[in-house]
Amino acid sequence: MPGAYEGLQAAASTLLDIKLTRQQIDAFTWYADEMLEWNQRFNLTAITEPSQIEIKHFLDSLTCVLGMGRPPQGRVADVGTGAGFPGLPLRIVFPHLELALIESTGKKAAFCRHVVKGLALSGVEVLHARVEQVAHKPDHRASYDWALARAVAPMEVLAEYLLPLLRVGGKAVVQKGETGPAEAHAAEMTMQLLGGKLAQLIPVNLPRVAESRYLVTMEKVAQTPTKYPRRPGIPAKRPLKG
Repeated sequence: MPGAYEGLQAAASTLLDIKLTRQQIDAFTWYADEMLEWNQRFNLTAITEPSQIEIKHFLDSLTCVLGMGRPPQGRVADVGTGAGFPGLPLRIVFPHLELALIESTGKKAAFCRHVVKGLALSGVEVLHARVEQVAHKPDHRASYDWALARAVAPMEVLAEYLLPLLRVGGKAVVQKGETGPAEAHAAEMTMQLLGGKLAQLIPVNLPRVAESRYLVTMEKVAQTPTKYPRRPGIPAKRPLKG
């Protein structure tokens, strides 16, 4: 489908001041085609219209730069990445990023590996694992500049997932819907307990999308106590309340 994602090129330029190259547009087109093909066998996404993929997957992922700066730099962990969002679109556009995709579902992790190989993306690691386990490994704990998540859990849970991965001075960027501001403020004591603080609430407006979206950013200001995150499944079952 040559040219199918040129609308993404225009939207990225207008909203984010990102200039996509022809090679990057071709990469997004291939990515979408592969995702739809895999989706016939495995449940990767409920979004299957090309125009919706372009906005709700690819452009939405790229809006993380509103919280990360342009160009984003450093080592990035994408937690609960699913079919690779937001990490892989960011890596396609910003090839100097060092990226770890953390996904507990095997078929989704396998798809991410397929995209990484198919697009020959260097500096990308796919971890088929629970983040509660990854965050206790020496190679990953307190070692990332950025930790990203796309509305995979409530903010108290996401704080326990993301903050242990960050170095002091690093930041987490969480993509949320209309409940983002209320969730963020309710989780401030939890963030503090885990060595973080609420940094910013950034409204995001996507074309042809009516619902409100926000980026919630947290800054790591102190080391996370070693007992966090708790065992797999516990953060989601018993969220910390600060």
